[in-house]
Amino acid sequence: MLKRVFMSPDPGRSRLRFAARAVLGIGLAVVVCGLAGTSLVGAVIGGLAALLALFTVTDATVRGQGVTTALLPVVGLPVLTAAAALHDLPVARDLTFLAVVGAGVYARRWGPRGHSLGVFAFMTFFIAQFLHATTDRLPEMYAAVLLSVATAAAVRFGLWCYERRLPPPAAPAPPAGTGLARITTRQAVQATAGAGFALVVGQLVSDERWYWAVGATWWVFVNTTSRGETLVRGFRRVLGTVVGIGLGFLIAFPLAGAAVPTAVLAAACVFGIFYTAAVSYTWMMLCVTLLAELLYGLLGFLSPGLLGLRLVETGVGALGAALAVLFVLPVTTHAVTDAWIQRALRCVHACTAEAAARLAGTEGADPAPRVAELEQLLGRVRLSLAPLVHPLNPMRGRKRRARRVLALLDDCAREIRGLVAVAADPEASHDARLAAACWRVEAAVEALTGGGSVPVHASGPRAAEPALAHLHGLERALAELAAPLRTPSGSPLADA
Repeated sequence: MLKRVFMSPDPGRSRLRFAARAVLGIGLAVVVCGLAGTSLVGAVIGGLAALLALFTVTDATVRGQGVTTALLPVVGLPVLTAAAALHDLPVARDLTFLAVVGAGVYARRWGPRGHSLGVFAFMTFFIAQFLHATTDRLPEMYAAVLLSVATAAAVRFGLWCYERRLPPPAAPAPPAGTGLARITTRQAVQATAGAGFALVVGQLVSDERWYWAVGATWWVFVNTTSRGETLVRGFRRVLGTVVGIGLGFLIAFPLAGAAVPTAVLAAACVFGIFYTAAVSYTWMMLCVTLLAELLYGLLGFLSPGLLGLRLVETGVGALGAALAVLFVLPVTTHAVTDAWIQRALRCVHACTAEAAARLAGTEGADPAPRVAELEQLLGRVRLSLAPLVHPLNPMRGRKRRARRVLALLDDCAREIRGLVAVAADPEASHDARLAAACWRVEAAVEALTGGGSVPVHASGPRAAEPALAHLHGLERALAELAAPLRTPSGSPLADA
């Protein structure tokens, strides 16, 4: 797990910049709220609003990100108003919360913007429960949300908009046959059912912190598609919470809410949330849990009993999500995983073709967007195969094959990155051997995706010419992929 976080590829240091900008934006938002005269509660809701504005907005273009950021308060403030107005009406509050859950998940059918607005709406209601928001606090909370979102936007789009220098990322759509509308409809029903279970059981456990269980259910459903993915994510959430609570006893309790060290460690947790989110949900949840403990220490509520309660409520939420995906409109992973793997392989070929064209001097040839798309597709493959490679999976044969598939796809990505780096050199040359190697890569991809016979890669000494060496490495990885992808097992490789 440590290796995955700290040794994972970070092209263009995008994760590092993403995390560093978050610390800057959230820190400035809290300072602005303080200068505006808000209370500690206002500063907390402002910091959390800035965190969501910087974390959830993922539109492909900077302009699209700006529009979505501007819409966040339009969605969030009415939800905050409803949560505060219903504070003393538990039945109406609970039903409204479940409606927000369902609508927030259903909104994902409209792509990244719908996803961002759905998350912001849910988290606004959640934060209102966290801070026990009442109508008399609404003016201060409105001001804190508006100031913080504006500050986060100023940092993201003005002070440090590194995306302007990057090609727009190619966000892969769901594979054919598993349309986004179909998946989001099922997930909206599942999430609402799971949240209903979490809400009822969570209130039986605690009528003060029941919303933790609903929050756990919600976040388990984020960025998952199938039954297996959701179950694994629930396990990782519980694991990250357990480790985070252990760290809380070592770190948060000794601080006892001291302002300066708490602020420093909170900034470190924010950095960890943003830096690890793309590669390890367990690590992200560890950082989220520790941040929550620091905030509770700052507010004067931290106690061993509170941490134990958080663990129990997290377990209730994860159980609610598990029951929902197992028994309410379940979606298996077989077809989805197969389709993601095939799309990743086709993207490997597209990257190779663009790099070869760049080496040949073709004007306008640029493999960089394809590489970004490949990274996203491989992320989807890892997510889909996560149930098979999980340590608790008892099917050892499938686990070995799934790990082999992931390792070889990572090899492909590494060779592609090397090839693209060589192609970026203006002095790199193109010769007939490169064209032949590119043709063999194309033939291997077509065979793997079309069911044909994969050409056997001829072993030999590694080529001295860098571009050719990367192409030969790519050929080898593609040839070796045939065995784990096609070995009969009595059930599909990606079944879960």
